[in-house]
Amino acid sequence: MFERFEIGERAILIHTELNDERQRESLHEFEELAVSAGASIEDVVTSRRHSPDIKYFIGRGKAEEIAELIRAQDIELALFNSALSPSQERNLEALFQCRVLDRTGLILDIFAQRARTFEGKLQVELAQLKHLSTRLIRGWTHLERQKGGIGLRGPGETQLETDRRLLGQRIKQINKRLEKVRKQREQGRQSRRKAEVPTVALVGYTNAGKSTLFNRLTEADVYAQDQLFATLDPTLRRLDMEQTQSIILADTVGFIRHLPHDLVESFRSTLQETEQAHLLLHIIDASDDLRQDNIEAVQTVLEDIGADEVPQIQIMNKIDRLEMAPKIDVNEDGRVSRIWVSAKTGAGMDLIKQVLADYFKEQQVSGELVLAPHQGRLRALLFSIGAVQSENIDDEGLTHLQLQVAEKDLLQMVSRENISLEDVMPA
Repeated sequence: MFERFEIGERAILIHTELNDERQRESLHEFEELAVSAGASIEDVVTSRRHSPDIKYFIGRGKAEEIAELIRAQDIELALFNSALSPSQERNLEALFQCRVLDRTGLILDIFAQRARTFEGKLQVELAQLKHLSTRLIRGWTHLERQKGGIGLRGPGETQLETDRRLLGQRIKQINKRLEKVRKQREQGRQSRRKAEVPTVALVGYTNAGKSTLFNRLTEADVYAQDQLFATLDPTLRRLDMEQTQSIILADTVGFIRHLPHDLVESFRSTLQETEQAHLLLHIIDASDDLRQDNIEAVQTVLEDIGADEVPQIQIMNKIDRLEMAPKIDVNEDGRVSRIWVSAKTGAGMDLIKQVLADYFKEQQVSGELVLAPHQGRLRALLFSIGAVQSENIDDEGLTHLQLQVAEKDLLQMVSRENISLEDVMPA
């Protein structure tokens, strides 16, 4: 669609330190992103600015300096560790005479490489199209906007409108297909609720070891490598534990600082596994000096998808690098807050299984629920998830239900129906 410079692998990385801490990025992480995308890093340029330059982001002087480096080293790709506006991207490409890609575009490219399932490919394409839609202006360089003079009045405006219309149609098609996938996923969740199988979602910063831990616990063969976004598509496996019911473990996509908004929106159906989980295991690289920043980045994404209120246990992974022994930390209430393990060596896996078994044993609610005739909707919901063990109606027309159900599910239902649990469930 675009007459832009062909993308290549010989890349120069451009990292700019801004005064605004909210816009700062990690250079080391940026280098890992570039390598994960398959780039060959030929040079790295760093600079400082009080605020981004409107035209070139890095300022004209620095931009011209980099342009000389690109020509001297035969660079094919300029990667910016920042989010560029469409106009900044175009101006830099015109000056550099090579392809320019910002941090968002780089992450989208990695996701496009990693997607394997039909749903994952659709989600990546949706995010790419949304990102592309902001960069349509003057994309067709051979169809110039209207110029003066006979024979120089091109159809550029019409072509731009056509591009936008075609993009809009494709986005609608993808959204329809993803809606079908969402319904299928919801059917799967309802089936698990009916079978009273709780779900535990693994979340964490990318490359924290989620997939390796997932493979250790479930004996699965999910792709796991020491690289950013090694796995993209979600995987669910049953984990059987002694003296308690089975649970479903869900391995999800890794998070990263300033995860592109379009990606969060496009992967919302996948991330619903996280939002609707009974428990989150937050996998953290205990050996990472920036682990606290990574924890905050994950919490930000969890807030964005509405999963910040789901109960959470931190799994401090990679203790083999710290030469530590597995252990459990508890908070002031006596509940488990952290488990120190090594997914690589398998140390501490028994602790995780024991904590999960104890947790879900505690989270089950058994007892009698008394409903008035007008509360039939709640009764139907409880039957739909298989929570009712028996039912009888007394002489006053009250329905007595014997329940065994996850506490979280019961609390959500009574809250949705604006009912106080104390009023309908005797102690």
